[in-house]
Amino acid sequence: MSPKAQSQTQKPERQKITIPKLYEMKASKDPVSWLTCYDYPTALLMDRAGVEMILVGDSLGMTMLGYPTTLPVTMDTMITFTSAVTRAVKYAFVIGDMPYMSYQISKEEAIRNAGRFMSECGTDAVKLEGGVRMTSVVEAITNAGIPVMGHIGLTPQSASQLGGYKAQGRDAETAKRLIVDAEALEQVGAFAILLECIPAPVAKTIHERVKIPVYGLGSGKDVDGQLMIVHDMIGMFERFTPKFVKRYANLSPILLEAFSQYHKEVKREKFPQPEHFYHMAEGELERLKRLIKP
Repeated sequence: MSPKAQSQTQKPERQKITIPKLYEMKASKDPVSWLTCYDYPTALLMDRAGVEMILVGDSLGMTMLGYPTTLPVTMDTMITFTSAVTRAVKYAFVIGDMPYMSYQISKEEAIRNAGRFMSECGTDAVKLEGGVRMTSVVEAITNAGIPVMGHIGLTPQSASQLGGYKAQGRDAETAKRLIVDAEALEQVGAFAILLECIPAPVAKTIHERVKIPVYGLGSGKDVDGQLMIVHDMIGMFERFTPKFVKRYANLSPILLEAFSQYHKEVKREKFPQPEHFYHMAEGELERLKRLIKP
């Protein structure tokens, strides 16, 4: 094959996903694949797979740390996990999730904490929950030069106010509030919005009424891309499974079998075997015995 022909068969080099690229994908109706991630090896695989966006979500409080809610997660915890992800990623657009009370106290503290994601972790943007009531915070962070994604619908940090972890906007009045929230976030400079657990017709209406990208988590198809919690899609979170989840793998029984088999082999002294040992160079054992002989 000639060099020219060979070059024509090579895949184009992947480029880092940026906000202009996300807008370009929206314009061309190219849906964005988006997953949560909390660790270096998983981030490597997602990036290699071509996933365009990665969210280091405060959901790690439940999926990785075993808390009953996301509320105990701190900024320092988020910085640790987010840094692990960004060290692995070359291409995907990485978003740091602002944890509970990291942006609600004051605009100054919100800017400071958002800045930590950018300066200490190297994220591409931050995400925070809330619509109209958080517009002043979104505007302040955006004016500081930090891209902000809004998040409305089921917002886990305020789940107690919402009556628990359930779909939002299922009646006309609450649906209208979500539309107002989305439009308000766009007006104050949010570069995109995540809709969580919103009826598909409401999500479609929001998508039609705002110009910025709108992504869905359990909010139907008429959006610019889909987010899923990675532990849900691979069967590694057993406490509950949301209705909207599609399981692409079920790793829990596979890992359980591996751990159980290891346990049995150690107990029965079937592991390790000689092929798993390190050995000394020929003659060195006899030499050692002479050296330690009483």
